[in-house]
Amino acid sequence: MISNEQRPMFRFLAVMTAASMVGLQGYAILFNNFAVETVHLEGRHVGIIQSVREVPGFLALLAVYVMMVVREHRLSALSIALLGFGVSLTGMFPSYLGVAMTTLVMSFGFHYYETTNQSLTLQYFSTHLSPLVMGKLRSLAAVTSIASAAVIWLLGWFLDYRGIFLVIGCIVFLIGLWGLFQDPTHDGVPTQRLRMIVRRRYWLYYVLTFLSGARRQIFMVFSMFLLVKVFHFSMQEMTILFIVNNGINWFLNPLIGRAINFFGERALCTVEYAGVILVFLTYAFTTSKGVAAAMYILDYILFNFAVAIRTYFQKVADPQDIAPSSAVGFTVNHIAAVFLPALGGYLWMIDYRIPFFVGAALGAVSLAFAQCIRLPGEETPMPATVTVEAE
Repeated sequence: MISNEQRPMFRFLAVMTAASMVGLQGYAILFNNFAVETVHLEGRHVGIIQSVREVPGFLALLAVYVMMVVREHRLSALSIALLGFGVSLTGMFPSYLGVAMTTLVMSFGFHYYETTNQSLTLQYFSTHLSPLVMGKLRSLAAVTSIASAAVIWLLGWFLDYRGIFLVIGCIVFLIGLWGLFQDPTHDGVPTQRLRMIVRRRYWLYYVLTFLSGARRQIFMVFSMFLLVKVFHFSMQEMTILFIVNNGINWFLNPLIGRAINFFGERALCTVEYAGVILVFLTYAFTTSKGVAAAMYILDYILFNFAVAIRTYFQKVADPQDIAPSSAVGFTVNHIAAVFLPALGGYLWMIDYRIPFFVGAALGAVSLAFAQCIRLPGEETPMPATVTVEAE
């Protein structure tokens, strides 16, 4: 049970997470149709823009230094406001360069919020509670995504892309401003080391995080683009798919948190990566619009299993390493994100199946490394440490 002392932080994270989903899902629902129908982008353009979108994630380690000046929960709120600002501008610049620049702005907001969200959750909730809290937050995110998709679907009948982006972005921006006036913190949380820390004993966390980030790019960039470009999903059809998808995840996400506590991180990761191989191979070979949509839903369900990597890290990490290691982990997660979408975009031009073959290979490698997961007491961690001090 969440204690009275923890409730303000849970409430704060719930509101900020809902806002981040409004912004992200609004952008995701609209982007591919906006890119194809209004800006007339090709696969290589989309790949490069998505690489630009991941640059802020690669720079997430800089959040450690920002937290020397701005408290972590305030950085969360500022990030949400920046996300909303970027989304609101997207429709105003219907060009390749304009979309790239507005994507960069909104991405800084989203990725810095995700960094602080993960850090605050692992700091303020125990190893038993954190999977449940993450499950509840993801379930809330799914409900918020359903509401966002429904609103976007309705707005699509009255407004153009510019108007919809503006409405969604302004809502997110105002919620971010609200968050700046909140203080959900309490005493008793370990003081965080505000410097970049890389420990050898966290090597498996870094490897799984890197592979998860690479796999995520195939999902985020090419699965949705496949639906629009190859199977010709309309904006309304994409919106309905988002609603169905998030309705399923609203129900399943709390169960994923409980499953982590019951079966353990290794079992959840094994199921995820085995499923990933199946999904990407099906993407590559299916000619059915319905099967492609079903694989997208399954893909999204499996992606939520990635919380097991975070809870594994919480169980093996020094509590004072949570904030800096979350930032470093986010950067590791986005190493492949900087080049993989652009590379995949060019591979798409050769044969659209190639990015999905790459995704299946990433799933196989991840499956092998997942078998190395051991919790404290199951193995002796390696002690060597590399620390980068902040001046």
